[in-house]
Amino acid sequence: MTTPRAEEDLADARTQSPPAETVAAGGGGRGGRFAALGQGLQQLLAFGTLIALMIVFFIASPKFLTLTNISSILLSTAVIGILAVGTTFVIITGGIDLSLGTAMTLCSVVVGLMLSNAGLPLPVGILGGLAMGALIGFINGFNVAFLGLPPFIATLSMMLVCQGLALVLSGVKPIYFTGVEGFSKIALGEIIPRIPNAVLILFGLALVAGVILRKTILGRMTYAIGSNEEATRLSGINTRRWVLAIYTLAGVATGIAGIVLAARLNSAQPQLGVGYELQAIAAVIIGGTSLLGGRGSILGTIIGALIMSVLINGLRILAIQTEWQTVVVGLVVLVAVFADNLRKRRAEGGGRL
Repeated sequence: MTTPRAEEDLADARTQSPPAETVAAGGGGRGGRFAALGQGLQQLLAFGTLIALMIVFFIASPKFLTLTNISSILLSTAVIGILAVGTTFVIITGGIDLSLGTAMTLCSVVVGLMLSNAGLPLPVGILGGLAMGALIGFINGFNVAFLGLPPFIATLSMMLVCQGLALVLSGVKPIYFTGVEGFSKIALGEIIPRIPNAVLILFGLALVAGVILRKTILGRMTYAIGSNEEATRLSGINTRRWVLAIYTLAGVATGIAGIVLAARLNSAQPQLGVGYELQAIAAVIIGGTSLLGGRGSILGTIIGALIMSVLINGLRILAIQTEWQTVVVGLVVLVAVFADNLRKRRAEGGGRL
């Protein structure tokens, strides 16, 4: 139950910037503006990195900036980006979600069972995939908020559970949507010429998520919990309820990613999904969201997702082996986390290392 004091705090929060921007800088006013400026500069740096990568790969291979390849990059960004948008909320709270990839696969399999095997209408199958994603997120949130499990352990366990269930439910065989009319158009159709629907879904979801994060009480609670969960709880706010809602929201995004991936491949592949969580988390970190919580933005996440897709696509065009692509992605994550920790130490030490 929220106390009158908590209600006053929430009313004040509506007229202020997100709590993270002041807490991360060690106070309001000048510190808050400094933190906001720092985040803006980081997003600008990420965007500059994206442009630099595109130039480098274009010089290495003129095929890189062809219309067909750009469309391929945007299409591949859709799935990673949707996952990353959802997990941005989780990471801002100081949590982590390792179940993203296999949970997405399980959602795809559920959609396949409902549409291809059971022959249910398309809207019902889509709702089934979304419901499965929400359920997975709800369980993750319950384990973290109410059972007190560390997010790493809770979501690692869920990753294995989802991986096993996807294999069991599918019989370790792909489920094809060849008989489901209009399903592939969810991802590959073009409401706007030359722009796949999957890309529109990504940017539409990013827009909605950005509004939620910056303009609603859920977004304010996301920043507040990540900045200082204990202080937020002591102010009379039920932080467990909000953590549960945040993980559930991330689960819905995972369900959307599962539907888009299945529509793109026109099949549910039960052995696919492992590794997607690392790319999504990397996109979030590269975009400026702190693993320590309290800071982040949807715009930065989208830029990070584009960087990941451009990097992987460019390496493939240059015929770099898949194993080395994985090595490069791992190094990118390492550098991004190191940079995040460096920024944190500078903020806490007043600019000193």
